[in-house]
Amino acid sequence: MFVGTRGRGSNLRAIHDACSRGEVPGRVALVVGTRQDSGAIEWAREAGLPIVVVEPGEGYGPRLLDALKQASVDWICLAGYLRLLPAEVLQAFPNRVLNIHPALLPKHGGKGMYGMHVHEAVLAAGEDESGCTVHYVTEHYDEGAPILQMRCPVFPGDTPESLAARVLVLEHQAYPEALRRVLH
Repeated sequence: MFVGTRGRGSNLRAIHDACSRGEVPGRVALVVGTRQDSGAIEWAREAGLPIVVVEPGEGYGPRLLDALKQASVDWICLAGYLRLLPAEVLQAFPNRVLNIHPALLPKHGGKGMYGMHVHEAVLAAGEDESGCTVHYVTEHYDEGAPILQMRCPVFPGDTPESLAARVLVLEHQAYPEALRRVLH
């Protein structure tokens, strides 16, 4: 399993912890980031997980694919990965790339819809519920088939930050559960 991340790594930790407890039949074989100084990479280093930094740019797809193959990765779990995966990676891992999105797709997904942008959009739309979606990754942002959604209410007076905190709790439950389902 590979977790590509550029954020603080809380979903990486949730996946790793679930694997360590035997709740998910797998292990984090490689953590790939685009920057050495991300919170997720720093946490993975402290946890003793294998790490590789593959910087975007010329030859990114082949370099990323080579790193994944060298680590004998079977599945890819994206967490905080804000770009489209290169076509050669998707072709090498058909129906074996997952992502988590902090909203109930298909609403509030697509290019540019990440982090607080998503929660701001949910509140601006006057939604009465939000949540998260674990889905298969395709060549388009947030358009892959959903595996699992978890929901929470949107309360009057919610801010993007308060909604984000509630959704993040669900994300940490949803990603391991989705992995259990697909890895059975």
